[in-house]
Amino acid sequence: MASLELAENGSDGYTQDGTVDLKGKPVLRSKRGGWRACRFVVVYEVFERMAFYGISSNLFIYLTKKLHQGTVTSANNVTNWVGTVWMTPILGAYFADAVLGRYWTLVIACAIYLSGMSLLTLAVSVPRLRPPHCADPKGINCQKADKLQLGVYFGALYILAVGTGGTKPNISTIGADQFDEFDPKEKLHKLSFFNWWMFGIFLGTLFANTVLVWIQDNVGWTLGYGLPTTGLAISILIFLAGTQFYRHRIPTGSPFTRMAQVIIASLRKWKVSVPSDPKELYELDLEEYAKNKKVRIDSTPSLRFLNKACVKTTSTNPWMLCPVTQVEETKQMLRMIPILIATFIPSTMIAQINTLFVKQGTTLNRRLGGFNIPPASLAAFVTLSMLISVILYDRYFVKIIRRWTKNPRGITLLQRMGIGMILHIVIMTVASLTEKYRLSVAKDHGLVQNAGQVPRSILLLLPQFVLMGVADAFLEVAKIEFFYDQAPESMKSLGTSYSMTTLGAGNFISSFLLSTVSRITKRDGNEWIQNNLNASHLDYYYAFFAVLNVLNIIFFLIMTKLYVYKAEISDSMVVLREELGGLKSKVTDEEATTT
Repeated sequence: MASLELAENGSDGYTQDGTVDLKGKPVLRSKRGGWRACRFVVVYEVFERMAFYGISSNLFIYLTKKLHQGTVTSANNVTNWVGTVWMTPILGAYFADAVLGRYWTLVIACAIYLSGMSLLTLAVSVPRLRPPHCADPKGINCQKADKLQLGVYFGALYILAVGTGGTKPNISTIGADQFDEFDPKEKLHKLSFFNWWMFGIFLGTLFANTVLVWIQDNVGWTLGYGLPTTGLAISILIFLAGTQFYRHRIPTGSPFTRMAQVIIASLRKWKVSVPSDPKELYELDLEEYAKNKKVRIDSTPSLRFLNKACVKTTSTNPWMLCPVTQVEETKQMLRMIPILIATFIPSTMIAQINTLFVKQGTTLNRRLGGFNIPPASLAAFVTLSMLISVILYDRYFVKIIRRWTKNPRGITLLQRMGIGMILHIVIMTVASLTEKYRLSVAKDHGLVQNAGQVPRSILLLLPQFVLMGVADAFLEVAKIEFFYDQAPESMKSLGTSYSMTTLGAGNFISSFLLSTVSRITKRDGNEWIQNNLNASHLDYYYAFFAVLNVLNIIFFLIMTKLYVYKAEISDSMVVLREELGGLKSKVTDEEATTT
């Protein structure tokens, strides 16, 4: 009995955030979690990202060169697939939070993921499953892929997409779960976890965008797909090897159901008045939350209409009466939606990296000394600049800015996201001016109609790739951390899936915009995006994106002005500031004593 009380009070080294082992027993902080467990998560992410980007980075080239599809068709097939990859995490988050838990959802999803990768490797290896080789460099007289070949290849791609739906929202959440929010030291460690997790992602991406892409272009697609498939198998084994060190959270039911209950209960009681005293609203006893290792949230005045769900009536039906904490959790998820929408347009810009940016690269001189640079390898510069930016941000920028802001993160997550969005305006402006110059060179050399190679180095495109990596260091890292931190404890996987959903929506928006702009400009007789980029006006398209980003940053600034951080995070950050201040004072006192 005494040991149970110790566990409940977080004494004797037990975690206080409700995490357990796979058998549902409380865990000792010294035995599980922390960086001891997270190293497996980060290494897994390195190999898994190498596998994923080993397929996605050069997918546009495979569709145009091997399946002989046109520019717009190939670009839309890429963005539709990538959009699906980033939307399926909503389903994965549901199973993790409501049914299986994060660990088992990820393990099952990995098996599906690996089967899709294996089938893809077969699709590019077996002669019957791919079109015959074509020597026509323009691809005009090449045999198109038949229904069987398209069915197997795209079927494998979408099986892979289902698998990633279970891994993407859960792997980062499992990593973050290894740090106890109630322990100041562990909370401080978690602030840098997302940076290093992103570092692992882009380390794997760097290998894929350089080594794997080169192998696919110069050695063969069988080896080029076989290696990432092997890498995925290795990543799964690495994750399983760390099982004994992981902390786990017990599934707490479907977050969608709990949110729906609040919304429906509010609508059904729309005529009911909300009492001015929050204490009159329905809420469970504090002991009930303590027993289940949950945090009780006080009622807030924001989204006041939803407070009707916890106004006491004669009915105790959960679709008529919800506790205050459940209402506040729903508010937290709904409050993030405007911020979520504001990230769609930057995600649309990211979709250009592996489609139109790569297509631009195919029109330029790719020789560098005695080496041929694969167009898709330029994405490696996104990775490199992102890695360097994350290190500089974490090691120097935060420490310098923290002296003025007194914020443990240096600047707020929304401020960090805003800087990334401003950079996207710069990126598309640079891309538009670069493309305008490329077109002028093509015109000067009489290459407009014959689609000849423009006599300029492919490195001409380098600035837009490098700037995209810097923008990712601000926006993408902050976005993941923001949606995780702001989600209630019982909906962390769903919160993480928000950050994935933005990329999915961005890719679908990219498909819509590309198809729409192509159709409208073709009708007017001046098509902006053709198979022959030398006769296109991609510079106009990028300028249109720059304007779109300007409008989006205005929307974002308005939404951030209205946004209210969730209460427990705000309070915990205050505590953390005090901890950091106390630590700094202690060090200063010790130095003074020494001198």
